Amino acid sequence: AAVDIQPACLGLYCGRTVLSVNGSVETYGDCGVCPRGQRTDDNKICRECVGSPDRYDWLYLGFMAMLPLVLHWFFIEWYSGKKSSSALLQHLTALLECSVAALVTLLLSDPVGSLHIRSCRVKKLSDWYTMLYNPSPDYITTVHCTHEAVYPLYTIVFIYYAFCLVLMMLLRPLLVKKIACGLGRSDRFKSIYAALYFFPILTVLQAVGGGLLYYAFPYIILVLSLVTLAVYMSASEVEFFKDLLVRKKRLVVLFSHWLLHAYGIISISKLDKLEQ
Repeated sequence: AAVDIQPACLGLYCGRTVLSVNGSVETYGDCGVCPRGQRTDDNKICRECVGSPDRYDWLYLGFMAMLPLVLHWFFIEWYSGKKSSSALLQHLTALLECSVAALVTLLLSDPVGSLHIRSCRVKKLSDWYTMLYNPSPDYITTVHCTHEAVYPLYTIVFIYYAFCLVLMMLLRPLLVKKIACGLGRSDRFKSIYAALYFFPILTVLQAVGGGLLYYAFPYIILVLSLVTLAVYMSASEVEFFKDLLVRKKRLVVLFSHWLLHAYGIISISKLDKLEQ
């Protein structure tokens, strides 16, 4: 296609939208922000994202999906108490909530009704923070070109968290009220109250540090899987390995941390040299 490059389009992420196509000739609009689902090419033209997330992108989305689930499990275990027999059902309910939220989020993403999503390729860290690269040609007027250059890796996490929160508020209170008979009236809902705190924190974390998490999450998983397992073992009321075969719960915790550690190793290797 014939491309009419106009040097007046400044800024790292400003581009011109394609208004019409007549054979091999394209007509472009003014320099500005690209529509959702598009990003600029090398010629400062807004092009639709037609690619698919690579393996590392899916691993990143998996990490962001695991965060609320792991926090749910932690606070359910923390507040369930020794006398409560409802912890397992709450764990399963949290898993159901996050699984359904992830499924619905994928189905509602473009293309709608499919588990596949189209995306733009992440090229560098600045792609996550386009709001910091709005140009000021005359140092007075700012041309706002903020858009999701990493579509949809940035916003899909917010959508997922919103569905997780809605499903939790619909399912968990009824379940806890029915089965959490081993807890006091004020304690049985504490795991839900904790979620009402950590969901806004996760949202702010994604909004501010989404790009940093994208590049650092494998190392975060490796460190946290080691630290939390060490803390759990040291905080146990009985010797961990002496009681290992007796209490199946400790085996579950141990293997869960091993799986998380393996997830971090696979994320670092990006599955390119997994045999190593």
